[in-house]
Amino acid sequence: MSVGAPRGLASSGQKPIAEILHPLSAAEEPLLVPVNVGGEKEAGLTNGTPVETSSPASASSLFNRLQLDDDLEADVRDLYASTETRDLFVTVDDPKKHVSTMETYITYRVSTKTSRIEFDLPEYCVRRRYQDFDWLRIKLEESQPTHLIPPLPEKFVMKGVVDRFSEEFVETRMKALDKFLKRVADHPVLSFNPHLNAFLSAKDLNKRQGLALLTKVGESVKHVAGGYKLRARPPEFCAMGEYLDTFSQKLGTIDRIAQRILKEQSEYLTELREYGTVYSSWAGSEEELRRPLEGVAGCVATCCRALEDQSENMSQDFLPVLREYILYIESMKNVLRKRDQTQAEYEGRLEAAILRKQEDRTPMPVEVEKCQDKVECFNADLKADWERWQSNKRQDFKQLLTGMADKNINHYEKCQAAWESLVTLLQDKQTEDKTSETN
Repeated sequence: MSVGAPRGLASSGQKPIAEILHPLSAAEEPLLVPVNVGGEKEAGLTNGTPVETSSPASASSLFNRLQLDDDLEADVRDLYASTETRDLFVTVDDPKKHVSTMETYITYRVSTKTSRIEFDLPEYCVRRRYQDFDWLRIKLEESQPTHLIPPLPEKFVMKGVVDRFSEEFVETRMKALDKFLKRVADHPVLSFNPHLNAFLSAKDLNKRQGLALLTKVGESVKHVAGGYKLRARPPEFCAMGEYLDTFSQKLGTIDRIAQRILKEQSEYLTELREYGTVYSSWAGSEEELRRPLEGVAGCVATCCRALEDQSENMSQDFLPVLREYILYIESMKNVLRKRDQTQAEYEGRLEAAILRKQEDRTPMPVEVEKCQDKVECFNADLKADWERWQSNKRQDFKQLLTGMADKNINHYEKCQAAWESLVTLLQDKQTEDKTSETN
């Protein structure tokens, strides 16, 4: 095998590694839709490749840049797994609270169905707590450093702000853990990791050894390419990094605004309930206006219930998806940093080998070739996981925004129907009054 230089060291006679691995034709490169806000150019959200074009700004541009394509077939395209070939199915459900003298914690039932020969049985059912899921993710990062590991929901919550044993919090965390495990089980490489096998099938996890190994690996990573600075990240990976920065900024903005909306909705709901109570009280003291006043109180109560449903949907369905992808971005950035470290190590070894070869014409060391293989493997795995992540993202956000639209339509339809029924009631009351006056 001949040793080629990465993009930072490419010579006129050698193709850079990134061009050797899965070269993209112009037709295959994803499009970018940049946005111009207030005359200032801003990188748009694409699959990671910048294109110099412009488009007018609009209030909907935050969502437009999430690449909500209409081509459903492209979204479900998966080169590695499909429903016909899947042979590993996992579910996280049935949370239970455990109280002991030392601690209080929640466990979740993890059910597995599989036909893989790596498992001794076709079905398993074990109980796991959050720290077990955390152990699994750490082990996956340790043993599969070239792959994107799905994120877990955040472990720590602010005391006094969120009750981590409340039904709502436990339900939200359970859904997030279920999604994490399903993403791992659907991955063409991670799903065959022996630590996942142990997590799904073992009664007791031997986690101490894994954490000790992780510490050693973490210390060794710090010394990778320790005195060498990466010359240049290949353009396709630069585009990935820029995309992640822009995507993170937009999701963070949406998350902050959504939090404010929830707070304002809660305050408005309090006022609305008090508003309806006034009409109910009034109806009890004025017989002639009793029916119309009770009708208004009923409309306000209906609007309160509709707003409660809308707020619940935002807090339990909308915000968790945003936060998952914010964490996903950090995971992807971490993999990119590891890739850069691997490339820096290769560049450093290659430069040193070239200098030695010029001095005494010694052959290229085997370690350099191994480093090049490592870089190529990292590049290939990262590109494959990037495409997979983009596909999942499109599906998730299509489903999320469609659900949000349906919930908003349902909210306003309920409110409209309530007030329209009041109009009918008032018209009937007016007719009755005219009839009584005539008689």
